[in-house]
Amino acid sequence: MLNPHDTELLQLQHQAAHQRQFKVLAKLNRLPIFDLPFRSFFLLAVACSFISLIYWGLFLNGTINTNSNTLSLKGWHSHEMLFGFAATVAVGFILTASQTWTKQPSIKGLTVLALIVIWFAVRVCLFISITADKNSYQQIFLYIAVIAQFFWWLGAILAFSKQVFKSKNHRNYLFIPLLSTLMTANIGLLLSELFGTYMLSSHIAKTTVLLFCLLIGILAGRVIPFFTISGSKVTTIPQTKKLNLTIVTLSLLGIVIFFSSYFLQLTFSPAMLMISAGIAHTVRLCFWQSHATLRTPLLWSLHLSYFSLGLGLTFLGLSYITAANSVFYISFSDALHIITIAAMALMIFSMMSRVSLGHTGRKLQPHNSVKWLFIIVFLSAIARVFLPVLQLPMLAWNLSIALWLTASLIFFFVYMPVLITKNVS
Repeated sequence: MLNPHDTELLQLQHQAAHQRQFKVLAKLNRLPIFDLPFRSFFLLAVACSFISLIYWGLFLNGTINTNSNTLSLKGWHSHEMLFGFAATVAVGFILTASQTWTKQPSIKGLTVLALIVIWFAVRVCLFISITADKNSYQQIFLYIAVIAQFFWWLGAILAFSKQVFKSKNHRNYLFIPLLSTLMTANIGLLLSELFGTYMLSSHIAKTTVLLFCLLIGILAGRVIPFFTISGSKVTTIPQTKKLNLTIVTLSLLGIVIFFSSYFLQLTFSPAMLMISAGIAHTVRLCFWQSHATLRTPLLWSLHLSYFSLGLGLTFLGLSYITAANSVFYISFSDALHIITIAAMALMIFSMMSRVSLGHTGRKLQPHNSVKWLFIIVFLSAIARVFLPVLQLPMLAWNLSIALWLTASLIFFFVYMPVLITKNVS
């Protein structure tokens, strides 16, 4: 039995332990890396793509094999590039930009850390799912990944919803259903893998790319004209409200019809909607005076990525209706990579470069190597899309991966010191 002196000593020890824990949490809360979501999410997303592509490249070259009978390696690759990379950046950007849009404080500190922990849990569980020897372990960790991924999305969507509802920022309400749809696609992809419906998983991944096309179309329509006016000698860019509405309408119809085609025997394809959307994006780009951005990497990279979006959607549609020996023919998979690399990835790297400078109080004058980062990402798309047409698929995959890894290393070299340190002003 403890005497009063021992009891008092234990209480003091507990208090000291709590104080130490509080000090640790207080220090973590003040770290610049947790200041706003963009800092950590950008770095994590690029690291995820880097590691995922190394593993994917080793698999393609026969260096490693997967023992998984639950999560296919193709499904894992698609998931990590679409959600571990692209969606992570998108959420980081939206949760950061929302502070400007709504004039309401965004999440920071320990709340950001909590989302990071959940994000890491998903990555670890998914990797175990493709490498574990026993099927039971694969399934258990995949279940955990599904649950963790759901809570990651839920936390991000609730944080954003709180800002826009509190500020009555009606213009940005549309991001709530958009993010919720991406969450549904994310969980649907993982559950499809879990239940062995791999064709459905692949279809959901392709639909997710089209969802990102819609997201890019909305965001690009807002920011690219604004950035072009503020960063070049362009004084005005005409409003294209009818064209904007047309793009959104064509995109939504194309997504619905494409997704439904897996479940229904439709007598028509989304080909013309995809081609029409691609042309509409290209026409809108003509109003944005791209020629005035050629001396500014942070601008021409956005214009080039947006042009690639129109091109990719056009080739997606053509893949349905042109013969394999046609001069215009590119397979659906190759056309999809015009979008995922030349449009999505290039725009993501460009926006990360801009946001990382602007939101840390720095001038929008990136390191000289950043323009090479953008060129290398675009070359990665060229290699991945056009070398298979020349019957060089292995060279296409390896060169594309090598170029992406190079671009990622440049991003880390330039922006890690920016993202882990305090604002300069």
